[in-house]
Amino acid sequence: MPINILMPALSPTMEKGNLAKWLKKEGDKVKSGDVIAEIETDKATMEVEAVDEGTIAKILVPEGTQDVAVNDVIAVLAGDGEDVKAAGASAGAKAAPAPAKAEAAPPKPASSAPAAAPTPSATPVLQSAAPAPQAASAAPQVNGHGRTFSSPLARRLAKEAGIDIARIAGTGPHGRVIARDVAEAKTGGGLQAPAAAPGATPALAPSMSDKQILALFEPGSYEIVPHDGMRRTIAQRLTAAVQTIPTFYLTIDCEIGRLLAAREEINAAAPKDKEKRPLYKLSVNDFVIKAMAVALQKIPDCNVSWTEGGMVKHKHSDIGVAVAMPGGLITPIIRKAETKTLSAISNEMKDFAARARARKLKPEEYQGGTTAVSNLGMYGINHFTAVINPPHATILAVGTSEERPVVRSGKIEIAQMMSVTLSCDHRAIDGALGAELIGAFKTLIENPVMMMV
Repeated sequence: MPINILMPALSPTMEKGNLAKWLKKEGDKVKSGDVIAEIETDKATMEVEAVDEGTIAKILVPEGTQDVAVNDVIAVLAGDGEDVKAAGASAGAKAAPAPAKAEAAPPKPASSAPAAAPTPSATPVLQSAAPAPQAASAAPQVNGHGRTFSSPLARRLAKEAGIDIARIAGTGPHGRVIARDVAEAKTGGGLQAPAAAPGATPALAPSMSDKQILALFEPGSYEIVPHDGMRRTIAQRLTAAVQTIPTFYLTIDCEIGRLLAAREEINAAAPKDKEKRPLYKLSVNDFVIKAMAVALQKIPDCNVSWTEGGMVKHKHSDIGVAVAMPGGLITPIIRKAETKTLSAISNEMKDFAARARARKLKPEEYQGGTTAVSNLGMYGINHFTAVINPPHATILAVGTSEERPVVRSGKIEIAQMMSVTLSCDHRAIDGALGAELIGAFKTLIENPVMMMV
């Protein structure tokens, strides 16, 4: 009996992915463990393995296809002894119901070009299952006023353009939104103001359309670079964070003279490998990560995540660290950071940063965490506020260390200072509690030996 190969879920939150590349073709024999495809998420591209043995009878989703839903059938495998051609023909017939009318996609902008797939990293296993009855067509999307009828192609194009399908005026049969409506909407035409759901709070005024923005600039004075999946995900998540998380900010100055002296002494005493290279080299950020981890253990009511059902209180300090990468940023997580030495944190971060920039991190290495650290000190920034990344309840923004005048016993002296700002989710952490956390961090960062106690 033919076996359906399904679009795998590469992370707990993944709903869709892009089928970047097939590594096997129709007619190829595969066995369990063979890498047969590359699936691209917004953060990484991963190799996926076959579970069953057999012959690929039919590829239903061609490589390069975007937004393939998890558990959609992407190929069919004929088992040993089965008629491969018959299995492929049967799969093709089921997968391709005749549409009432073909619909052509609008041409892509001249400036867009296919991007090379990043280097694959982890190897999850493709799900496979016995064939099931063909599912019905996707249900129309729902907005605040009811159902919005649209074609599958129109929905895909609207998603790629970052446009809510419910805002597009349809010109197809019975007001159905079709591809040409999306193309018109991308220029600012045919867009309706977003409607609020019944009983919902009034929506913010809609932002300027693409057409209105481009009208402000001289034609030919710019080029349009289409957003990739990572940039869209960052925009969606952080916009939602700003709109839904009531945030307050706490800033404090830390004197880090002792830290810098300890760092220099520790690095000078670092053991060497066979090539006479030090086995580790601590940065100021390594101390920051450790201090934040220990501070959360000292103020455990801040080591939390908000959910509507209850407060999630974490036992360990899993510290996310923002790392810049081409096209955006990612936050790999130092798990149980309170239990790790500074040298272990340092080496783990160097490995994470290198693999993050190559898009080789596994989902479990950047998803979750209990808080995050964002350090712009290396760019000379002395103060900024960072946006909380759900499900975190806090994020620490770290500025540069610099010499500043301070007053001690009525005298002006020069000290090495560093400003940090803690962003807090007021649903989970009140002002006084947040002040306790940043106070504990200050004590630890100014007296690094206390991190070891």
